[in-house]
This record gives sequence, C-alpha cells and structure tokens, in this order.
Amino acid sequence: MLLHSRIARTAIALAGVAVLAACGEKATGPATPATVAAPTAAAPTVVPATPGPTAEADTSPEVIAAPATPTAAPTVAKTQGRVRIYSGPSDVPLSPEPGTGRGDTLIQLTATASADIGTYVADGQGRTLYRFDKDTAKPSKSTCNGDCAKTWPPLLVAGPGRIYPSGIDPQLVGYVERADGTCQVTIGGWPVYLYAKDTAPGDRNGQGVGGTWFAISPTGDRSTSEPEVVTAPTTATAG
Repeated sequence: MLLHSRIARTAIALAGVAVLAACGEKATGPATPATVAAPTAAAPTVVPATPGPTAEADTSPEVIAAPATPTAAPTVAKTQGRVRIYSGPSDVPLSPEPGTGRGDTLIQLTATASADIGTYVADGQGRTLYRFDKDTAKPSKSTCNGDCAKTWPPLLVAGPGRIYPSGIDPQLVGYVERADGTCQVTIGGWPVYLYAKDTAPGDRNGQGVGGTWFAISPTGDRSTSEPEVVTAPTTATAG
C-alpha cells in the first residue's frame, strides 16, 4: 500500500508539472526538436533511346541541367522558455499537433501586404492578427480577459512550441503569460489577437474597432486606418 501511495503521489506531481509547462517558462529542459516531414526525392524517369532511321551516331553535346539552389533551412533565432522562434518560415511542410485549448505547439506568422492599411501580420491560416491599445509592450501585458477574450481570442502558443515568422524580425517575436497561465504570442512586445467576426482569410473586420484595435504590423506598430470614403458631388453648385 505504501508503494502504491508513493506512485500515486508521483503521478499527481508529474501531472502538475505538465500543466505548468503549458506556458513554457515554469518548466525546465530543452524544447522538443522540430519534427518535419522529409521531402521525398522523385525517382528519375528513364526513357529508352529510340533508334532513328539511320545508324549515324548523335554527336550533339550533352546538356546537363544545373542543380537548383537549395533553400536554407531556418535556424533557431531565439528561445524563450520552452518556445523556439526560428529565423524564418519553414522550408518543408509542417504538421501541427491538435490544439489543447491552451495554445498550439506550432505558430506561423506572415507579413502580408495591403494597399489599404500597409503591411500587417496574419497567422498560418491567413487570419488577421490585431493589437489592443490598452495593452502594454514594455512590459508586455494583456488586459483583454473574460468576455473581451471571447470577442478577441488571444493567439496562444503551448510549450514545447515553435514559431516560424516570415517577413518579421524573429527577435521581435515572443510571448507573454496571461492571467490564466496561458502564453500569448507577442510582436514587438504587443500581445496579438484574432477577431471573432473575421470569418475568412484576409478579413479585417476588427480594424479600427473602438479606436483601439488595429491590425498589427511586423514591428508591433499599429497599421494605418482604412481610408475614409468621401462622396464627391456629381453636379456643380450654382454660385
């Protein structure tokens, strides 16, 4: 019985460590290395030579195609807790693990150009990411909780996690621990959010809401507001 009691206590303690590790900083040990699918090289197609009508040998010079320049694999630019931030987008397809409600272990961030608001950041699904003016960047702190977080879900990362930024300085990417112990991705120190009313990739329905919510730029700044539409008169007014 004593042995069983000790085993039970040990299992409970390990479960507690797993919960604390959700954000990353409270657990020790290296992050799990990234698991990626290795590209499969296609087998060369061998086409048998077809003899021509004459027995003359082909004296034309052999043409050899130059090998394609390989894409440099991203390297770890920085580590925060049990989250690794890479030097750029992954060079191979990635398979994120199913979400647990406390964040994803794989986050992709992409700088996206817009003629209306300038360059802003989207996630791996093309969803616009926002910042909240009532938060702070130095130090990083989120003030959107409760019902606010239902309308503006924070972008969460769980450890051991990986973040791949494209067009964003990886040194500006990190995370901040929220009041509930989860980890919210930050850019330039600003916590980033999604908007519940954005239903399709590229939607920016949260831009300018309340004068405090804006699509976040790759440096963490606010993107510019949508241009104001002014209706021009169609006829000249008599003097």
